[in-house]
Order: sequence, then C-alpha cells, then structure tokens
Amino acid sequence: MKFRFLPLACAALVAGLAPVHAAMAGTVHAVASFTVLADVVRQVGGTHATVTSLVPPDGDPHEFEPSPADARKLQQADVIFLSGEGLETWFVRLARAAGYHGTPVIVSDGVPLHAMVEDGHDVTDPHVWNSVPNVEIWTRNICDALIRADPEDADAFRANAQAYLVRLRDLDHYIRERIATVPAERRRVLTGHDAFGYFGREYGVTLMAPQGLSTETEASAADVAGLIRQIRTLGVSTYFMENAADPRLVKQVATATGAHPGGTLYVEALSPPGGPAADYISMIRHDVDLMVPAMQPPP
Repeated sequence: MKFRFLPLACAALVAGLAPVHAAMAGTVHAVASFTVLADVVRQVGGTHATVTSLVPPDGDPHEFEPSPADARKLQQADVIFLSGEGLETWFVRLARAAGYHGTPVIVSDGVPLHAMVEDGHDVTDPHVWNSVPNVEIWTRNICDALIRADPEDADAFRANAQAYLVRLRDLDHYIRERIATVPAERRRVLTGHDAFGYFGREYGVTLMAPQGLSTETEASAADVAGLIRQIRTLGVSTYFMENAADPRLVKQVATATGAHPGGTLYVEALSPPGGPAADYISMIRHDVDLMVPAMQPPP
C-alpha cells in the first residue's frame, strides 16, 4: 500500500498547516528518513542543526523496520524530513507508535515526478535524488523548513543552502561532462533494481534492472528472461551491485549474459563515514566514475 503525505510548501503557505515544533535559536533537532536526505539536511543546517537518520548507512529505505528507539527519535524532533512519493511506506506505522501527529516536511514537493508501469499499474518513481537538479529543489525546501523551525538563524540557513547549491551545480556539470565522453549507443548500465530512473532521464543513460522500483518487489521469471535477451542483444558487458540491495538476482542475470562485475553503486543509502559514498556529492561522483569506464567501447 502506498501512503502519501501532505507536503509543506514554501514559507508563505506554512501558516495554514500543522506547524513543526518551534526550536530555540542555536540548534534544530532534525530527523530524516534515510542517509541521503540526512546528509542534505546537514549541509543546509550546518552548525545550527543536529540531524539523525532513521535508516542507517548501507540500509534499505524500502524494507526498513523501525524500532522503539526510532519512535523516541520522532518524539524528540523539532522537524522531520521525508522524501515522500511512496518511499517511506513504513513511516505511518512509526508515527502511530510514536504518537506523532505533526506534519513531516516532504522535501520532494515541487520535483517533476516520473511515472512508470509496474505489474500493470501506474506507479511513481520515488528515487528523485538521483537527478542533481531535483536535489536543488530538496535544498530549497529544507532551507524553508529549517527557517520555520528556527527563524533566528535564517541567514545562516540561507547562506549554507546557497553554498550547497553552487556545489550541486558543479556536480551536475561534472556528470554531464563525463557522460558526454561515452558514445550515445553505449550508454547502458545493468544494476539491481529500477532506482536510477531520474538519473537516466536527466543524463541520457539507459538503466536496466531485473527488479522494479522497490527492492520489496519480486521479478517474474518472464521478466528476467526478457531482460537477459535484451542484454545479449545490446551487448551490455558490465553489471553493478547496489550497496543496500540483495545481489543474487543481478548476479543471476550477469551469469546468464556473461556480464562482468563493475563494482558497487550507491543509490539509496550512503556508505558509513570513511567509505566511498559518505555524503551525497561523493555518492554521485563515485557512481558516475564507475559507470563511465564500464560504458566505454572496448579498446
């Protein structure tokens, strides 16, 4: 079942909505649903926010099972951030357990969404952060929400957001430059599940996967057989694992097609601190730097 939440809009509209808890100037206690989002909140909050991620590093945000400790985190939060669009289906259950009756901030409000057909139904792709321009929208929404929670530190939040937007635009430029080195007909990648749809549309890459939008879905034998035929026809030679997903199905496809391992992509979860994808910008650069060589024509 897909749950949707009413998004908090920009500051001018917030008066008519259930407010987040007001925080004293100095520190906003924020909770984010998963590590990618938590990192962006940290970038905007800076020294005026403490941020906790409910889903841990290398954790799957689709199959997350909240604990009583997570309920306490909600109770102590000044503001709660979700990506929305069906990603955090477990949040309703967690909110009930915590007695939380507020309105979480849906950071994907305003993102141009993509739909696709899965099992005969139209579904919205929730993986919006894999297009960098969408994270620019996240950044502005997060800034607005932090200002509502702590208006006395508004100037700091705005400055942090502006600095981060500059870094995101540099990242977007980097991706486009790297992808442009690959011939258009070679821009195909095999990975575990359909989590790179926004990336593929934004940057002109075809992402192929045996599983659907959620790691909770099961690919049918017919779907897997069709994908194997397509990979053989197109000559895709490299496959990628995902850090937060079960690797068995993509390995099965790779064995049947003769594809070779290209490394681990980070798509829904950051690595632990010190890993190759400890923050959002590092995560995207890591993925691009693995994909581009794998897509190049053989020497």
